[in-house]
Amino acid sequence: MLPLRPAALVTLMRAAAGGGRRRAGGVRRRRDPPGVLHVPSLSSVPQVRRCSAPPQPVIAAKQPFPVELKAGKKYAWCACGHSGSQPFCDGTHKKVTPGISPLRFTPEEDKMAWLCGCKRTRSPP
Repeated sequence: MLPLRPAALVTLMRAAAGGGRRRAGGVRRRRDPPGVLHVPSLSSVPQVRRCSAPPQPVIAAKQPFPVELKAGKKYAWCACGHSGSQPFCDGTHKKVTPGISPLRFTPEEDKMAWLCGCKRTRSPP
């Protein structure tokens, strides 16, 4: 392999770095004097704002709650985990986790049921 002349080395380095052309994202590289390679710092790169993650429920209990359900009565199962009257909703989600709302249901018959306490079930409540 033949040794590169300094001017050829600078040309190769500039080509690898983008060489003063406008790049994706709107970052423009400046012309560097011969023999100097400018690497932009992280503070000169435009920052991307990301959307915040959706609120996640809190584990209220690691076991299900046994409850006696009455036919025709409306229930609201707490989906956020912050309610003081678990497993049912008391409205705490409005202040603590406004992105999560309770699951409302009405049983068709009187029965004993086990309602999820971890709030991560695939078949709520």
